[in-house]
Amino acid sequence: MNSLEFPVGHLPGVKAANDTLRLGSVDVIATNPPFGSDIPVTERTILEQYELARRWVRQGDGFVMTQAIKPAVSPEVLFIERCVQWLRPGGRMGIVLPDGILGNPGDEYIRYWILRHCWVLASIDLPVESFIVEANVNILTSLLFLKKKPTQEIQASDLGKKQDYPVFMAVAEKVGFDRRGNVLYKRRPDGEEILVDKTYEEKVRIGGRLEVRTLHRKERILDDDLPDIAAAYAEFRARHPEPGQ
Repeated sequence: MNSLEFPVGHLPGVKAANDTLRLGSVDVIATNPPFGSDIPVTERTILEQYELARRWVRQGDGFVMTQAIKPAVSPEVLFIERCVQWLRPGGRMGIVLPDGILGNPGDEYIRYWILRHCWVLASIDLPVESFIVEANVNILTSLLFLKKKPTQEIQASDLGKKQDYPVFMAVAEKVGFDRRGNVLYKRRPDGEEILVDKTYEEKVRIGGRLEVRTLHRKERILDDDLPDIAAAYAEFRARHPEPGQ
């Protein structure tokens, strides 16, 4: 189905989703939505469902939404709001976004909307190699992890009762392959590949019965920063409990 059009639409998945996947009911969403100004959403029946499809004007330190609907909106902007709509209060999401959403001055109202409706758990910059091979996406992207605020928290924040909280941030410089898709392994300063000892157990049939053999192998290490970042996030979260708990 068209998830931006949901809960309306006539594709086969709509009825099933309306029965089991209503807005405001999801615990976790992980998504890499299509994005780019070259594939804008222009259908008014879709745009009118979204606050981020409207024009926003600055007011003081924040923004105010007007009722004017833009004629076209990049899909990633709508996907942010749709995912938040789908989450239950306290639900979490991880979404891949172009860096412009997180840094462009013209997109500040989007960041304002995100911070009003969600706690930011983590923001991780990805290298350009991340999607260049499989998706031919030659732009910088980030992983943004959010946790949906309950209504009372949003209302308290609107009344000026905001509480600061730490946000995990990291930069991944390598993701295990280069721009051509060639796998990269960690190397020493002299260029030699680093090998580590790995132990495996395998079952073999000897004389009609199964026996377990222990095997030792030397293996290369994928040159990928993301597992290290995940471990660093776990350490960060051990020191700093999630907001909203």
